Amino acid sequence: MPMMSLVTDRGPLPVYLARPDTAPPWPGVVVIHDALGMTSDARRQCEWLAEHGFLAAAPDLLHWGGRLRCMIAAMRSLTRRQGRSFDERESTRAWLAAREDCTGRVGVIGFCLGGGFAVLLAGSGRYQAASVNYGNVPDDADDLLTDACPVIGSYGARDRSLRGDPARLERALTTAGVPHDVRVYPEAGHSFLNDHPREEMPAWAVVAGRFATMDYHAPSAAEARSRIVEFLHEHLHPARGVDGRDGRG
Repeated sequence: MPMMSLVTDRGPLPVYLARPDTAPPWPGVVVIHDALGMTSDARRQCEWLAEHGFLAAAPDLLHWGGRLRCMIAAMRSLTRRQGRSFDERESTRAWLAAREDCTGRVGVIGFCLGGGFAVLLAGSGRYQAASVNYGNVPDDADDLLTDACPVIGSYGARDRSLRGDPARLERALTTAGVPHDVRVYPEAGHSFLNDHPREEMPAWAVVAGRFATMDYHAPSAAEARSRIVEFLHEHLHPARGVDGRDGRG
């Protein structure tokens, strides 16, 4: 079954695992969902990556309590750069890298709230590539990303909440000499890669979407997915890395 439970220091952690149809081993990708949690969209993100040859694992970071309580805790963890959300992501990464059907090279991809975590994890030294999708970029990005893994970023120009973040990410990665590809899609807003069924969206998300330009935008999503897959293949396959930076691409 795609849904399984990992044993961690904090107790059982539900993880959705999608495996490619090709012969193993495969590079791994930790998928960090948005604030809505383990939705059908999060599972589809894993299946999409598996279809392109990646062993994709998405931990359910809102599993241990009510959705609101868990979401607030995740946001605090993001601000403090430590806590349960980071611990459970690291448990997922370590488990994925140690599997016999994984090459040991692991990337991370995050959406919205998860995109903010992906920015921080890119500079942790534990991943070989990071895909940041409309994630917040902190003011100290220049220091945070000094020795980051290769990063691909995707943002929507209609996203009023993250107006300066793509440029901040581009600047930090360029200054650090980190391989990267940051793109802003003119017709897309926030969450343009997430296609959430209306029935899975809580009332607050529906209201927020009306005022924050949060819409799935198929043309932009298709192009972004193509870029992401190519970027991850380039940097997660040992023979395809560039610059030879500590084996991290």
